[in-house]
Amino acid sequence: MIQIGIVGSGFIGPAHIEALRRLGFVEVVALCDVSLAAAQDKARQLNIPHAYGDVEALLAHPGLQAVHNCTPNFLHAQVNRQILRAGKHVFSEKPLCMTVEEARELEQMAQGAGVVHGVSFVYRQFAMVQQAASMVRNGSAGRLFSAYGGYHQDWMLQETDFNWRVDAAQGGVSRAVADIGSHWCDTVQFVTGRRIVEVMADLAIVWPTRKASVAAEATFSEHRPDAQYQDVPVTTEDAGSVLFRFDDGSKGCFSVSQVSAGRKNRLHFDINASDCSLSWDQETPQQLWIGQRHQANQLLSDDPGLLNRDVAGQAHFPGGHSEGWPDAFKNMMLNFYQAVRTGEMPAENARRFASFSEGANVMHIIDAIVKSHQQRRWVSVEQ
Repeated sequence: MIQIGIVGSGFIGPAHIEALRRLGFVEVVALCDVSLAAAQDKARQLNIPHAYGDVEALLAHPGLQAVHNCTPNFLHAQVNRQILRAGKHVFSEKPLCMTVEEARELEQMAQGAGVVHGVSFVYRQFAMVQQAASMVRNGSAGRLFSAYGGYHQDWMLQETDFNWRVDAAQGGVSRAVADIGSHWCDTVQFVTGRRIVEVMADLAIVWPTRKASVAAEATFSEHRPDAQYQDVPVTTEDAGSVLFRFDDGSKGCFSVSQVSAGRKNRLHFDINASDCSLSWDQETPQQLWIGQRHQANQLLSDDPGLLNRDVAGQAHFPGGHSEGWPDAFKNMMLNFYQAVRTGEMPAENARRFASFSEGANVMHIIDAIVKSHQQRRWVSVEQ
């Protein structure tokens, strides 16, 4: 069994633990949180045998081979550094860090550490996203023309919706782009095999001041009718639109929004190529739409028997059995820990999970998008 530790037990930490336990060959043996008392309480709830209130103490746990960084954004760089210096395999929540300077540092550290390193870009792990990528790779889609789409949610729609991500000191100078636009960029770059090299962005803050509950509330929690609020100025975007250019000259655009009523978690893309178009929507994740010019369009389902041979293993149940976000999360963990078993990073063309280099690339895209909005011009993405 591969023994691992978890740093951070908020919204996303238990999702990591659940996916890891489904693998069968990974054991979560230790948990670290903001204090020893908090860690012990969460460890009891999640049936984890050891609890720590300090990252260095967790890293010293005997036999620990890998660590997951599930902390808030402002701690990502610091904790990732600690894990790498300890020589442990590391899996980081996204974004990889808060700044491009940190991204450069962490990418170099990861490459020099000789460990397996991954970033939690989960949407590339859906079987039908893998199928779209396979079709582009094997040439059946033809020459890439363009990519369109977006990622829309509504959990920040109301003035009283507030979360630590709103605070630039904790979440970073970008919110909607960094939080969900990063997922769209990684997913579409994975499917197309191309890199976004230039952007033109227009971002929007719809609530310049938000009303934050005096009593801290968990992410995605319902507001209490008796809650008391305080006004907090907002400097991070709620929504935005981005034009972009790929490294092969093809182009596209995408939008992000955390204030689109009724859209719960809609990441969607259209890939337009010379032989067909490919369209996928995370809210109907088991279908890939294949658009044709001279024959009927297709709606491909994630039956393993219908998928390309290099993708079939990413769908784990017979056709018609629902697979969704938790299953994609499990795929991500499985792909990462297959690499941990070998003790080294897979070759880029054989790796399904995002590395620290790809995490750093997305940080450079976010930085370019913010600069483009501020400067009102096209900005090149640092490569």
